[in-house]
Amino acid sequence: MTSADAPSAEVRAPRSLFWATVAIALVVILGDQLSKWWAERALSDGKRIPVIGDVIQFWLVYNPGAAFSIGTGSTWIFAILAAAAVVVIGWLALRVGSKGWMVALGLLLGGAATHLGDRLFRAPGFGRGHVVDFIDYGGFFIGNVADIAIFGGVVMLVILMFRGIRLRGGRGSAS
Repeated sequence: MTSADAPSAEVRAPRSLFWATVAIALVVILGDQLSKWWAERALSDGKRIPVIGDVIQFWLVYNPGAAFSIGTGSTWIFAILAAAAVVVIGWLALRVGSKGWMVALGLLLGGAATHLGDRLFRAPGFGRGHVVDFIDYGGFFIGNVADIAIFGGVVMLVILMFRGIRLRGGRGSAS
């Protein structure tokens, strides 16, 4: 059998990388939901807790929209988009063959899944739930742990793509 006839390492991604992606996502979900649980208990009276002066504070806000409260009247659309993101990222995770992509997809999957959970199960109702935000970045943006994970995952994907690291491992154009 020649090397051309040998099965390609890219044909089938190792299942261990898929499960590691899921594990990272679960850590993000757990961290995000536990931090939101804390925020709702510690900050529900409108209190602000300075972390780094006025630059970073903890302050509880229920966000019906997306980043910067865009689309506040379209919460159900964000639920559908989050569900689609979870499906697409899960599908990609089944094909992951690179540790860098594994981490990036795990961060994105966890962030999208926990936002989907908020949209589905938080008040005011199914598919219309508001996301719990509590990390205030100097009045510019108020987010949560899931937002940090999503941002980190996107930054990692950009770096991986610029470095030419493929989803299934190796270098070349992203696949």
